Parts: sequence; C-alpha cells; structure tokens
Amino acid sequence: MEGFKLSNGIFIPANGFGVYQVSKEDCKRSVLAALKAGYRHIDTAQSYFNESEVGDALNESEVKREEIFLTTKVWIEHYGEGKTYDSVIESIRKLKTDYIDLILLHQPIADYYGAWRDLEKLYEEGKVKAIGVSNFYPDRLVDICKFSKIKPMVNQIEINPFHQRIEDKKWAEKYGVILGAWAPFGEGRNDMFNNEVLSQIGKKYNKSVAQVILRWLYQRDIVSLAKSVHEERIVENENIWDFELDGEDMEKIKALDTNNSLFFSHQDPAIIEWFGQLLEERNT
Repeated sequence: MEGFKLSNGIFIPANGFGVYQVSKEDCKRSVLAALKAGYRHIDTAQSYFNESEVGDALNESEVKREEIFLTTKVWIEHYGEGKTYDSVIESIRKLKTDYIDLILLHQPIADYYGAWRDLEKLYEEGKVKAIGVSNFYPDRLVDICKFSKIKPMVNQIEINPFHQRIEDKKWAEKYGVILGAWAPFGEGRNDMFNNEVLSQIGKKYNKSVAQVILRWLYQRDIVSLAKSVHEERIVENENIWDFELDGEDMEKIKALDTNNSLFFSHQDPAIIEWFGQLLEERNT
C-alpha cells in the first residue's frame, strides 16, 4: 500500500475514499466496494450525516479494523472546549469503533482554537491517532501551527488540476503538514473529464482522466480523497499504481493551474456569513 508518514510517524494511505454527498442508502455499499477494491483509507465527516453507515460497513467488511485508516471531521456547531470533545466521542460511537485514525476541524471559522485544544486532549488520551484541519489557508495554518501545543498533521483542502495550491503546499511542507485533496476531480467542473491535456496524457498510459489526476496527486505527495457510488469507477480509481507520470506530463498538468477555486473561498466574508446562516437555521 502506498502512502505517507505523518509528522508523528503514523502512516496514512495515499489514496482515500470519500463519502461526501453519498446518501445513507448508498454509503455502506460504496464503502464495502471500496474496501473490496483495495482502499484502506475511508474519509467521512459529522456534517455528511453518514458516519453510522460507514461504521456499519467497517463492521461488515472482512478487512480488519487495524488495517483501515479512518478519518472524520468536526463540524463548526461542535466547536469549543468540551463540545468538540463530546462530539468526537459521539462520532466514535456512530462509527462503531474504539478510535479514529485522523480527526480534522472541518472549517477555519468560529472557535477553532477551543476545538483544537479538545483534539489535542483526545490525541493525548489515544482516542484519536492523528489530528489535523481542513480548509485552512496558509495564514490560518501557520497561525495554528505557531500557537498550539501540537501542530496539525494534515490539512485537507480543495486541490485539483485547475486549483493546485502550490503556495499552500510550500507552507504546509515548512511545518511538516501533509495535504489532503478534497474534490480532486472538481466534481467535473470546467469539463475536467474531457480536458484535452489530461485526456492525451491518459491515452499515453491507457488510463482515464480520473486515474491521471489521482496519480498526479500521489506524485506531489498529496493524499487524494475521491468518491463514487459506482463500483466500476471505485475499482478504476484505486488502480493507479502500475504507471508513473513523467516530468513532461507533470509540467503539462502544472500549466493548467488557474490558482482559483472551482467552488468558493473561505476568505470571502459572504461565505462566512453563509456558514453562520446554516448554523442559525439548524438551531431554530
């Protein structure tokens, strides 16, 4: 199995299977298909509302729990000392496991410092094996690295051929943080699966555009988190270990970078307002 060492020595598989926007009905079946295909890294979140279904799949699978790297994320309504701790204990219960391999703070807003102190406590108690953040831009990442007892081990952010996060990677490497790529295919935006450059590279190796992207991420030392509910695509997305992109291919993909998100910016005040409105609506 290919992967990387986190700053605390824990091994994280490079190719992860994500379950964002996977329905409760499809979740268990998809996770079981991923484990059968060879995936050993499963990524969920409190806000995906399918932790229980992921736990059902892990219990039903013939793959031993200790061979699976399990990630989940704390949602912002659970931020704050005490609240975050209790929410992670609840996630552990829903996931039907004794521990979580990696727990992340899902967004860089609200009381993320109070939440981070709870993650440090959970880590020190051994209830989680590694701790990290998600969607933290370099300024917020450096902030929490410099002013916390324990530095984040992972930062999960949007990374795809059109938004390559080169500056983010530079700062992450400086502080020993591994990057994880959510939406590596950009949900197909910008007609990514038909992109001429990616398609031509795929033809060169007899691989799909999706496989080219996942291999590109691996060769950049970035964890990928692709999702699918189709078994044939799940199998395809795991089959990226029998080829290697050469330097010319990597440069061609690098030239696709627009340095702009395909979704939204967490540094946009209107987006922060939107997150706040979500919480207000959920609490009414």
